[in-house]
Amino acid sequence: MKHRRSYFLILLTTGCLFIQCKNNRDHIPEKHIIINPVKLVESTAEDIHHTLDYLKVHQHQLNDTVEISYTDLIDSLYSVNQYQPIWLRGNRTIPEGYSFINLIQNSRLWGLFPNDYHYYILAFIDRAFSLDTNAARNAALWARKDLLLTDAFFIMARHLKQGRIPYDSVTLRTDTVLTDSFYAGVLNQALQSGNVSQVLHNLEPKWKGYDSLKAYIGAFLDSASFAPYTYLPYPYTDSISFFHLLQKRLVETGNLSDTVPPMSSGKFRSAIIRFQKKYEYKVTGYTSNSLVDRLNNTDLEKFKRIAVTLDRYKQLPDSLPDTYVWVNLPGYNLRVIDHDTIVFTSKIIVGGPLTRSPVLTGEISNFITMPQWTVPFSIIFKEMLPNIIKDSNFLKKENLMVVDNNDSVLDPHTINWKRLNKKNFPYQIKQREGDDNSLGVIKFNFRNKYSVYLHDTNVRWRFGNSYRAISHGCVRVKEWDKLANYLVRNDSLRIPPDTIKAYIARGEKHMFSGFHKLPLYIRYYTCEGKNGKIVFFEDIYDEDRTLIQKYFANKNVF
Repeated sequence: MKHRRSYFLILLTTGCLFIQCKNNRDHIPEKHIIINPVKLVESTAEDIHHTLDYLKVHQHQLNDTVEISYTDLIDSLYSVNQYQPIWLRGNRTIPEGYSFINLIQNSRLWGLFPNDYHYYILAFIDRAFSLDTNAARNAALWARKDLLLTDAFFIMARHLKQGRIPYDSVTLRTDTVLTDSFYAGVLNQALQSGNVSQVLHNLEPKWKGYDSLKAYIGAFLDSASFAPYTYLPYPYTDSISFFHLLQKRLVETGNLSDTVPPMSSGKFRSAIIRFQKKYEYKVTGYTSNSLVDRLNNTDLEKFKRIAVTLDRYKQLPDSLPDTYVWVNLPGYNLRVIDHDTIVFTSKIIVGGPLTRSPVLTGEISNFITMPQWTVPFSIIFKEMLPNIIKDSNFLKKENLMVVDNNDSVLDPHTINWKRLNKKNFPYQIKQREGDDNSLGVIKFNFRNKYSVYLHDTNVRWRFGNSYRAISHGCVRVKEWDKLANYLVRNDSLRIPPDTIKAYIARGEKHMFSGFHKLPLYIRYYTCEGKNGKIVFFEDIYDEDRTLIQKYFANKNVF
């Protein structure tokens, strides 16, 4: 056994043995019945060789629906040992093969989709072997099973190591390309150890959040329903088609009778109002992004969101600093982590769907008490200028002042606001410091290209709302005092306790710096494992929906 598998230890760079066989590329072996069981492995090797020759000239397609993703790697690997099967011994699958097939069947417990790993066809072949004596003697069928298992192993190894969604702008991994030697090494390790599941598990992220989310998938699946449903595309381009789908979806949810004929706009409005009242939405009678999200948020879609979130963990590096700030935008929470322990958690308010808070990686370098807010031009032109043109007293009501390029305060009544626009605006609008300042009483700075920061707010009551995606992009922090004190916790000689509190009480502006910069990670995770179950957060920016539609649209859990 060890001798038969020794070729896995040979470096792939030694090249591959290639044997040209006439007509092997023109057809794929379908039936090759072996009467003598002793000859099964030898004949299977021949059919593996023939099948690989076929795949190399037929775009890796085994048939119309099955593709072998790693044809070239598999060919180079098998050729070293004269195309001997990996998963077959004598006339039966080796224990590691049975273990791997069982893992594929239950891969949903890992946030994976079984048929991504050829499960249906592998299960069909095994049923054929158990029910049909001739099938069990068919070397061509054994060859297919061997290649499918090897391909499935490589695909799963990649999915567990790197995920299925593409790396984004904040990916911190450096191993973005997996080499042939990586795949061969992992397969060799799985076969030599006899523990396929553990070897693949070792490829997964070592994060508490990942482990807790994965741990509760089983409980989620036990109570989930994966009945077929009508998916609603939104925003839609064809209103007639959309409302036809909407009627079907409302019937499926029990909010409409299935005997209702095609509905008029008035009846649709009444049905939507009933749905909005039932689920405590703002009653408008019209479809909205959040309403469609609710209708699409079936257990199948939730599982896909679990899959997306697990993949996002795979974009993190193997380790983070000992201390850092973790902000999860959909969860509306900020956590300070110190040596894997949560020091404290704070509610946050984040950017709205049209003014999103960006995902980013940074370092908090300083903070300022009683900050002054310089209003971004985007807010000036979109929101403020129309109000100022109507009533210049708007500035006074909002505690705003106008300054020129020399930072001199100007009388707003002396300015012809109607003549100002994006190309002609030689001023800045600032909000005076104070408890009613939009930034509140403190602002935390970190270098970033989006000009966003963490800060307090003058509308603290909004932390009590369940929906908190309402800011212009910055992140408002409820427990700002805990964050400030944590940043200067090791500098009590220079900054005695209650210093920050005293400055704020006196309305004094001070900048605090010189402490160790605290790493900051702002991320987008729409679910987490917590208190024995999976908690789902609203997909406030439709990030999950976009990824699901592109990568998981036609995936099934079973």
